[in-house]
Amino acid sequence: TVGHEAAYGMSWKTLMKMTTEKYCPRNEIRKLERELKVKESDKVEKYVGGLPDMIHGSVVASKPKTMQEAIEIATELMDKKVRTYAEHETANKRKFENTSRTTQKQQQQQQQQQQHLNKRHNISRVYTTAPGGKKQYGGSIPLCAKCNYHHDGPCAP
Repeated sequence: TVGHEAAYGMSWKTLMKMTTEKYCPRNEIRKLERELKVKESDKVEKYVGGLPDMIHGSVVASKPKTMQEAIEIATELMDKKVRTYAEHETANKRKFENTSRTTQKQQQQQQQQQQHLNKRHNISRVYTTAPGGKKQYGGSIPLCAKCNYHHDGPCAP
């Protein structure tokens, strides 16, 4: 051990080197590095596990080895699903527009068929979230006229 006076007399670099040698042996650091290093396969597994059911199986079957591969495959499959869905919707709209004398019962049947197809193919309509409206404050703390926040006591600087 080094006394206070000797430590104050040393350069910072020398003191840090001595401290590291004493409290952080190289072999222990290597063990920790191996433990803490995240494997690429673990990253891929977690990413694929979070994918929607409609493409999960296909991505797993393709056995991606890197994150980049997994992302590319998932993006490609999702784009294909969205395109297919959009084409299907367009075709249904054309059918609907071409039959000018459809009855209310036929319209209901078409809607039910469309809902059934959506459920069967597990297709989501929206992939982004829209910003929601502002919620009203429901608490009992008064609104401060100075800072426009709800709090008791003086405003924080």
